[in-house]
Amino acid sequence: MKTAFSVLFAFALTVDAAGAGDRTHYRNPDLPASFPFSSAVVVGDTIHLSGEIGVTYETMTLVEGGVGPETRQIFKNYQTTLEGLGSSLLDIVKCTVFLEDMSQYAAMNAAYAEALPDPKPARSTFGVDGLALGAALEIECLAIKKTK
Repeated sequence: MKTAFSVLFAFALTVDAAGAGDRTHYRNPDLPASFPFSSAVVVGDTIHLSGEIGVTYETMTLVEGGVGPETRQIFKNYQTTLEGLGSSLLDIVKCTVFLEDMSQYAAMNAAYAEALPDPKPARSTFGVDGLALGAALEIECLAIKKTK
């Protein structure tokens, strides 16, 4: 049986094999400078997007209204980051949703469907306990940048 560590280790080896020299770190200019992470790391054509919660970068507060508005804000933030990389929401191929309350799954699902263009990416959803700033959810995505 694979453990989470062995899966992450295998992933790290795959990324390293893809060429660590090809790695580019991108920071959304709207993200506060004090945050100790990149908005995205690009390895080849693959864009590894950092997890997002439903905050506006201007105030660094969660949008009001719960899981639906937070979901929509997350994808607004991703759109800004992806545009900075010459990409778009259409390039997202996989999302992982960390949902604080699984009873909110339908509301998240509706907002997710509204926020992302078709065709929808692959997705996994997990129930979690304790997200930053008391967020209702966090979403992490992977995109493949289209080459022209």
